[in-house]
Amino acid sequence: MSIHDAPQRSLSEQAYEQIRQKIVTLALMPNAVIDEGQLQEELCLGRTPIREALKRLELERLVNIIPRRGIFVTPINLTDLQRLYEVRLNLECLATELAAQRGTAVHWQEMAQVLQQANTPNNISPAQLIAIDDQCHRLIYQAADNQFLEQTLMALYPLSLRMWNMALAKLGDKQENVVKHEHIVEHELIMVALQNGDVSESVALMRRHIEAYQQYIQNVILGKSAQLTAA
Repeated sequence: MSIHDAPQRSLSEQAYEQIRQKIVTLALMPNAVIDEGQLQEELCLGRTPIREALKRLELERLVNIIPRRGIFVTPINLTDLQRLYEVRLNLECLATELAAQRGTAVHWQEMAQVLQQANTPNNISPAQLIAIDDQCHRLIYQAADNQFLEQTLMALYPLSLRMWNMALAKLGDKQENVVKHEHIVEHELIMVALQNGDVSESVALMRRHIEAYQQYIQNVILGKSAQLTAA
């Protein structure tokens, strides 16, 4: 591998991060056609890093590349939601079990600092809430100390985030604030159980957290009440 390949890899990573962010935040909506030329202009990147990024996003099921037809953002549907959470529920619980056994005081101090950002949950934005959730889950994955599990969950998490963004976009401010408060409380309870090294309690709380989240997203998709049940 040539030393001259390094800058190209860096550009590909930039393209991947920026395009993924557009998809996850719904700047590129489900089923939208992806225009490579437009992405090159918007991101100020060349054709090769854009294409490499799109191939990587295809592997993560965020885009569909159909020969002779084009490139499309993958749709969001109830079946995909259910299949995603069948996998994610068990893997998140496994990561939590391992984190309770292997995590250190440093991990939980960092999580406490992250959650301190939500001292006034009603005033944080959806983007801030998502960032807090992201950081909490990343810390649990790291504390689990299993790179294979961490890589798998890191690939699944953006799929969940996209569904969450779609749901939040449909909610009014009042319902949104309820979701914010309950979501933060759930993470605080999980953190305390992890700090105590309580495997069964940590796993039970994470299971309730993921199940409530899945039900919330499903209710929004079906147009039902979007309120979460507090953990």
